[in-house]
Amino acid sequence: MDARLVQVLADTQNTQEGPRKQAELELLHAQRNPEYPLALTRIGLSNQVPVGVRQASLTALRRFIEKNWQPEGGDVNHTPISDETKEYLKTTVLNLAIAPEDERKVKVTASLLISKIAVADFPDNWPGLLPTVLGIMPTGNDAQLHGALRILQDLVQEAITDEQFFVLARDIIRACYEVALNTNRKDQHRALAVAVLRACFDLMEIVKDDHKKEVKAFADEVLSGWLPFMEQVISSPLPDVGGADTQPQEWYGPVALKIQVLKTLIKIKSIFGSLLLPQSPTFFTVTWQELKRLGPVYEALYVTSDSQSRLEDTDGLPYSVDVLVLDELDFLNQCMRASPVAKSLEAEIASHGSVHNTPWVLELMEILVRYGQISQEEEGLWEFDVSLYLAEETSVSSNYTARTACGDLLIKMGEWMGENAFVGLYAFTKTLFTGENPSWQKQEAALFLFISLFNDFYDCEKNIPLEMSHAWLELVNYAIGRLDQPMLRARGYLVAGALAKTYEPALGLLDAAIAAMNQDESELVQVACVKAVEGFIIGGAPLQAQVPIIVAIQQFLESKDMSELDDAEDLLVTLLETLRTAFKMDYRIVLSPDSKALDLVFLVTKHGAANLQIDGLVNDIFYELAERIQEIGEPALYTALCSKALPSITSTFDVANLTQDEPLVTIAAEILAILLNFGVEPLPAGLVATVLPKVNRLLMSSDEAEVLRPAAEAVKYMLQHDHQQMFNYQDENGRSGLEVCLHIIDRLLGQNLEDNAAAEVGGVAAELVEKAGQERLGPFLQQLLQAVAQRLDSAQNVGLIQSLILVFARLSEVGAQDVVEFLSSIMINGQNGLQVVLSKWLENSVNFVGYEETARNIIALSKVYALNDPRVAQVQVRGQLIIPETNRIRTRSQTKLQPDQYTIIPAPLKILKLLVDDLVTASGAQPASKVAAVAASQFADVDSDDGSEGWEDETNDLVNLAAAAGGASFDFGDRVRNDETGDYLREFFLKAAQENTANFEHWFEMLSDDEKGKLRELAQ
Repeated sequence: MDARLVQVLADTQNTQEGPRKQAELELLHAQRNPEYPLALTRIGLSNQVPVGVRQASLTALRRFIEKNWQPEGGDVNHTPISDETKEYLKTTVLNLAIAPEDERKVKVTASLLISKIAVADFPDNWPGLLPTVLGIMPTGNDAQLHGALRILQDLVQEAITDEQFFVLARDIIRACYEVALNTNRKDQHRALAVAVLRACFDLMEIVKDDHKKEVKAFADEVLSGWLPFMEQVISSPLPDVGGADTQPQEWYGPVALKIQVLKTLIKIKSIFGSLLLPQSPTFFTVTWQELKRLGPVYEALYVTSDSQSRLEDTDGLPYSVDVLVLDELDFLNQCMRASPVAKSLEAEIASHGSVHNTPWVLELMEILVRYGQISQEEEGLWEFDVSLYLAEETSVSSNYTARTACGDLLIKMGEWMGENAFVGLYAFTKTLFTGENPSWQKQEAALFLFISLFNDFYDCEKNIPLEMSHAWLELVNYAIGRLDQPMLRARGYLVAGALAKTYEPALGLLDAAIAAMNQDESELVQVACVKAVEGFIIGGAPLQAQVPIIVAIQQFLESKDMSELDDAEDLLVTLLETLRTAFKMDYRIVLSPDSKALDLVFLVTKHGAANLQIDGLVNDIFYELAERIQEIGEPALYTALCSKALPSITSTFDVANLTQDEPLVTIAAEILAILLNFGVEPLPAGLVATVLPKVNRLLMSSDEAEVLRPAAEAVKYMLQHDHQQMFNYQDENGRSGLEVCLHIIDRLLGQNLEDNAAAEVGGVAAELVEKAGQERLGPFLQQLLQAVAQRLDSAQNVGLIQSLILVFARLSEVGAQDVVEFLSSIMINGQNGLQVVLSKWLENSVNFVGYEETARNIIALSKVYALNDPRVAQVQVRGQLIIPETNRIRTRSQTKLQPDQYTIIPAPLKILKLLVDDLVTASGAQPASKVAAVAASQFADVDSDDGSEGWEDETNDLVNLAAAAGGASFDFGDRVRNDETGDYLREFFLKAAQENTANFEHWFEMLSDDEKGKLRELAQ
């Protein structure tokens, strides 16, 4: 079996799909053979087999073990593993992982396999695992030590539970400490030992919640030995190997060790900040000195050369200088927020009288500028693809670099020092713009740091000193004039656009930016100007600049090979953002007959329709445009908008393959729904004849939910704004608009469409019933309503349920009795229609969203209640959830076997309960559950030590949200304070109590004490 398995495993790595799939299938069948796990183990052990195949065999064995070692109850497809085989596998794989053989890839795979077995068997059924691993570490060779450390790392991360932590952690950490301090061991292994320590702190973070004092005492004991070692590692210089433009191999180990120490210190600070606080000045100093020492090295490797960055070894440990610098900058950022460090730095500023004369400020700015320089790798990438440059500028890139970290550190300084951060940065920056051969990279880095700080101040609505703006504008003028340095020139325009938001003189550079969009020889400068122009407009660019800006963007696009823009998503986003801002200057210009502004939007959309950000931006552009036209109140402007937008929309529908997912069709449908939502009444003549045939084709052919929902909305809005034009329409087959709508509704109500796709059908049906009425619909009315009720019975999606229920809710507002009569007269799947609809209605009413929808639902429920119809009283619906009397956590399988149970109550009582809840919500009060949650978050553990005292830290957004919920009304699905709805409900309940409407006194006694209390408060 072994020889055949070797070939099969090799074939699973074949690049050709056919042989690879055949091998995977054969491997699947082989699992039924009891010899399968043993054969895989033998292959993994064999030095005669290629390393890739050995890895594949152990990986296949790991998957087999995960499924079959300890199968979940009820899994009938697992392959039993005998106890004898299990013991053989444990012994053999452990021996492989700690064997003298130095094949790291095999050992890494074996150690992960051990951790998977340990999850099930350690420690009870594998008591010798940890003693064996720890025992090999003091005397084993490098290969054995590496295997042992990998096993420890995987054990801590995968297998050891928080209950086992206290028993095992001390021995694991002590063993790692001995390795880390042993300078005779390889630095890579010492780094791995520190990585295991960090994994232990991850586990401490979990255990700390239940055992704060014990864990903190243990951490204090551990750190008393580790912190001096960590300080020594950071302060030790790298081996002197002379100048080089690539990272010397002699640095791999020391750099890896430093990185793991820094990552561990950052982890310790996040969990036990108070334990690290006394040492913060020391660590701040040694990290500061290390950054100063590495500055020339970093420049030589990455700024003047293109040394490879972000290097990692087979254990996943980074070992390149760029990662080391990044972690040192992050740690320095955190150390500066420690109170002992902050006080010392503030005292030094005070002693020198001003920020710009304080040595540490100027030194820090020098450090930030040096590491904030563009690397050669970035320069090459940005010149090749300007979209990558824009991604960095808009902070949407996941590539967190030293440059980004420098900007973050300066932003934190701005939060601490305020305007003085600008003063300190400028004091150093002005020295970079003098002399005979200034470095353009450092000049660009200083301007980059300025814009990082400026944007943070602007976003936080903080004042930026005018004298600083003036000083930086002079540097911008210099940068823009450097015709030989496109990177510096691009940065100059970006800073100019930012400054223009708050400093009017900067607007003087707008014309230069518009001209550079097409005239500059560098594409990087061109796109920087497109981005910068948005800032000029926000700052108050003159109205006469609107047309030149739009024309410049048009010329920019016309000069490009549009096929190349399909992958340039960040450039497309930037173009749309600038167009959106330019449109707001004067929407009338956008809609003028000779304007091609909207054509530009459609052109960009065509090449980026699959991008969600572009989809959202295009929707926003048309929403703001249509909304503004509605506010102006000139029907001619709306007609102009339709005449410009509809041809592009309908042509998209014409050429699309509606049986496939076409993002461009989705956006076109969304734009159409937006335009019709803000439609004038009546709609422009001929609009229905132009739009309805195209939309009908969409709705009758497509199965895509993203297309069907906005297309159905478009039909709803046409009925809403101009039902006469809809009903007067006739298609090519002579069908009226009414018939077309009925066919659309019939299709959307079909059981073959998923709920999500049909979510807007209720809105169409409700508008049709309201606008057409009994007179036009005739016998089709009852058929339509029965079809809606039938679909409601099977609906599971909350959106579809709300949509369908609102058909009956809107009818109930004016004819609740007729609705009850009709529903009582039909049967749905063997049940009375009133029981089906009312149950679904009342069980889902609490989930309704939308201001108007919620209000109409409340009115409809009150009308149904006021009927006092015995048929309504006989309907039994879900009441409160019955909470089981147990403290055990229910698994998903248990929940499936024992679903939630509810009390059963009469429909009138449920209606009153819902209306009481709506009264509380409409009055702006918070539900009791939310108040309790906020109280818990504010008062839990007030006397506990969270370990962060003395550190000015980032705020927790979730905590902020919870706190805000206590003092402000949050929009949870639009169920928010509503004065009109509140007034209606107050009047309803007061009248019901005074007149005993529908036997109110009887139902009142059945309300909960809390609900009664709410109504008694109302009466007082």
